[in-house]
Amino acid sequence: MLRKPGETWTEQHLWHDIMKKITVLSGKGGVGKSTLTASLAVLLAENKRKIVAADCDVDAPNLALVLGLRQEGSDSWKNVQTGEKAELIPEKCTRCRKCYENCYFSAISWEKGPVFDPLRCVGCGVCELVCPAGAVLMRQASNAKVGMGKTKYGFSLISGQLDIGESGSGKVVTYIKNKAEDFAEAQGADIILADSAAGIGCPVIASITGSDYIIAVTEPTPSALSDLKRALQVVSHFSIPAGIVINKHDINPGLTAEIERFARKKGMDILGKLPFDRKFVEAVVSMVPVVEYDKKFLKIFSEILHNLETCSALR
Repeated sequence: MLRKPGETWTEQHLWHDIMKKITVLSGKGGVGKSTLTASLAVLLAENKRKIVAADCDVDAPNLALVLGLRQEGSDSWKNVQTGEKAELIPEKCTRCRKCYENCYFSAISWEKGPVFDPLRCVGCGVCELVCPAGAVLMRQASNAKVGMGKTKYGFSLISGQLDIGESGSGKVVTYIKNKAEDFAEAQGADIILADSAAGIGCPVIASITGSDYIIAVTEPTPSALSDLKRALQVVSHFSIPAGIVINKHDINPGLTAEIERFARKKGMDILGKLPFDRKFVEAVVSMVPVVEYDKKFLKIFSEILHNLETCSALR
């Protein structure tokens, strides 16, 4: 990353040492990850912390909706090129059929020669690799849109959306994270709060890479607990400290206790437990973070922030 005018190497790296990158993830979708991220971001801003929020779920971004941020005109989103598409150079093609035979994604058909389908091409580059005549080139292609907006709570949100039929969500997430870091540095923010996709795929790996702390959200159901364990295996691979938030903890006390035992066994903190309450759904429908929608949740989310401070995630 380039230094600012007049900024020394020491000053730049000191900022990187101070800034914290916190990523919220879940093994299973629909457990309240974005709801938690939005309310934590609001409370951090109210506590005078300079933050930048990043929605890293580029296949289904909804953090902006939870925060009540609406797209304002066509200039709100910019096309980005993080992917590639294969392109044939007809005059070089010897019709050896190697590209056609080796395309795993069936993006090449044969009609007196290879025909490339840009909708099916994922930019893997195998066709370019196996072509003995150098008749295939990989060209940069627009595959997503990235936008930034200022929330009414005083902090900015960077979000992205993978284009329909396109691939490369992991690369788009990396692009968003880099933009968030650049913006945070320019604004002097000390926290980047990222809302990851669910699961253990490429966008999740891209989301957690380089994070200082992981907040893993789950619920007391067999599938959510199983998926939580798989997601935390990925986190463990990168040696990133993590804590757990249990949503709807009161719907299954037995499984909640099992999650708590799992956390103790792994030496992880239970950062907080959220109750089952229809107010959470009402808040999402109203496009308002639940901590703003109903102040009765202020104490619960404040305790989660306190626990994050206690485990040094925000210090």
